[in-house]
Parts: sequence; C-alpha cells; structure tokens
Amino acid sequence: MKKTMLLSALILSAMTAFGQESRQDVSVSATGVFGPQVTGNAVHLTPTKTMGILASYRYMLTPRSALELNYGFAQNSDKYVTSFIPNGRIHARQQELSAAYVYNLSFKRFNPFLEAGVGAMIFTPIKDYLTNNLDAKQNTNIGALFGGGVAYEISPSFDIRAEYRGFLVKAPDFSTPNSDFKTNRYEVISTPAIGVAYHF
Repeated sequence: MKKTMLLSALILSAMTAFGQESRQDVSVSATGVFGPQVTGNAVHLTPTKTMGILASYRYMLTPRSALELNYGFAQNSDKYVTSFIPNGRIHARQQELSAAYVYNLSFKRFNPFLEAGVGAMIFTPIKDYLTNNLDAKQNTNIGALFGGGVAYEISPSFDIRAEYRGFLVKAPDFSTPNSDFKTNRYEVISTPAIGVAYHF
C-alpha cells in the first residue's frame, strides 16, 4: 500500500511539473525596416526606411529547439528610376508571413537563439498621393528568413527579446505594364526587432 501511494505521488508530481513547464510563447516587437538599393535591368530601386510591427508565436519542441510563426507589417515607399521614368514612386504595405526553426541556448537569464525559415513577403500598392503609378499591382514573393538574437528573462512568464532578422526575397516590381520596374534582382530586407514575449 505504501509503495502504491509513493508511486502515485511521484507520477502526480511529474505530471504537475510537466504541466507547469512553459512550452509556448507569443511576442510583439517593434521593428526597423531597411531595404537596400537595388539596380538591375536598367532599373534603380531605392526603398525608404520605416518602422513596423512583428507578432510571433513560438512552440518549444525540446528545451533547445522550437518552431515559430511570424506576421510582420510595415508601410514604406519604393522609388524607381529608369531610362523612361525618372521619378516612379509607389507607396506600399509590406507584410511578412513566415515560419522558422529556432535553436536556443540558455545562460542563466540570457537565452541567445538562431533562426532560419521560409515565408512570403506581400507588397501591396496604396493608391494615394504618394503613388504616381496607378497601374501597380500586388506582388507576393517567396523568400528565406534568417537571423539571431537574445532573450533576457525578466520573470518566469516574460522576457525582453532583441534580434536581427533578414529576409532574402526578390525585389518588388508591382507587375507594372511593360515590366517598367522589374530589376530581376534579389534583396535582403533587414528588420531588426525588439519586443516582449509572454510564456505560457
């Protein structure tokens, strides 16, 4: 009887510990959005720098491995110069949908991590006074996400997360007539981020 009670207590204790383990987190971060100048096919693209927002969900597979889903949003202007169009401007929404594998380490309160994955960058023209090509159409370009950062634990439920994120993707051309803005080049859009994560 005593052995049965002891075994039951140990199983209950293990189940309680497993139930209390934080295996998931959600985070919200402010991002900077920095696209490079891109030149190709006699087209020169200069995107403006801007701020954005990033929301992420992370599920821990093991203490060191996790899967992550991301949604990012920003608005900026893409400026194009071609031999026929000296001042092409498109005001656009830039949205990221991505999934990544995350590798974590732990050093007391500091948790550095690396991530890599795939996703889509959606460039949607906004037809306002900042856009002077009304034939522009939405582009959805598939690309690769990579980056790394560190999380600092401020409590068992919260941490502050800072990271560098890069997204390799084909430069948008907005499917304009005659392929006026097509560079046929890839770019790395840098989106450094800092935010807060909640573990549950």
